[in-house]
Amino acid sequence: MTRLMSGIFASLAVAAGVYGYASFQGSSALPSNPLIGAAHAQEAEVDTSTIIEMVQGAEDAPVTLIEYASYTCPHCANFHQGAYKQLKEDYIDTGKVKFIYREVYFDRYGLWASMIARCGGPEKFFGISDLIYKGQSDWARAGGATEIVDALRKIGLLAGLEEEQLEACLQDGAKAQTLVNWYQENATEHGIESTPSFILNGKKISNQSYADFKALIDAELDG
Repeated sequence: MTRLMSGIFASLAVAAGVYGYASFQGSSALPSNPLIGAAHAQEAEVDTSTIIEMVQGAEDAPVTLIEYASYTCPHCANFHQGAYKQLKEDYIDTGKVKFIYREVYFDRYGLWASMIARCGGPEKFFGISDLIYKGQSDWARAGGATEIVDALRKIGLLAGLEEEQLEACLQDGAKAQTLVNWYQENATEHGIESTPSFILNGKKISNQSYADFKALIDAELDG
């Protein structure tokens, strides 16, 4: 999925207009205006150090791989159902690669999915992310905003989160704004314009086959 950085926050600002809807009842309630001010994220004084990095693997692994991905990106879903599982088995779980996952917010639905994934903390994050990617074709096409957020709630419940916990996470507008600013800082630093994109020991690389990932990682390990 490719988007021009110059248009992202203008799109988010337009998306924020959906929150002018009247309040919904019960589980149909939409998150409260989390994208307000997103178009002016660069100007906002927001402490993004409060955002937890989602990490797998040994802290002292010789190779660090950062993935930038959007929960609404089909290519990202394909990566997580394919190459990622092999990378985890061969390199992350064996202490060779430290894997950092960073969300990209091209749309409000990706932001809502991120808030669900982060709702259970680092312990549940990757498990919930796997469910979100596995069900992407269903929840992302569930209908309008109300239907999509309800489908994401169901994923959270399936992962063992409580209803009140989910509602608190989805309604945390300050957290949402901080996530948007955090995303912009990271994307600007690494020049992220498409998803999935990867930073391998400081070098930007594109999405590719597992065999190509393996060759690049092995080259880093060989020094």
